Amino acid sequence: MRIALTTLVVADYEDALDFYVHGLGFTLTEDSDLGGGKRWVVVTPSGGGGGLLLAQASGAAQVASVGHQTGARVMGFLHTDDFARDHGRITAAGVTFLEAPRTEPYGTVAVFQDLYGNRWDLIEPKG
Repeated sequence: MRIALTTLVVADYEDALDFYVHGLGFTLTEDSDLGGGKRWVVVTPSGGGGGLLLAQASGAAQVASVGHQTGARVMGFLHTDDFARDHGRITAAGVTFLEAPRTEPYGTVAVFQDLYGNRWDLIEPKG
């Protein structure tokens, strides 16, 4: 088994697509109209792996969860083979890093947030 998709509840499809596709460089792999204003929107990182299903919030509980799906913990771990390149590229695209890059026993890492405040690690693993 493998994880194919992880749902990310978002406030707006277009804003989320702009962030993940233009900000992080993900690929839009599917955007299908499901009717009634709902869409099946999937983005995947350029290096492969599981994708994100961007699900526009509906109802009070989902709206309240936007940006808080993990209780302020890091939600995602985005691996890179060149930290400096990708850190520079996504910083230039307007992505907000919450800290300066640091070296840990497992690699180089910095925490950034998506457009809703969800936290992500950009990591270049050692080895």
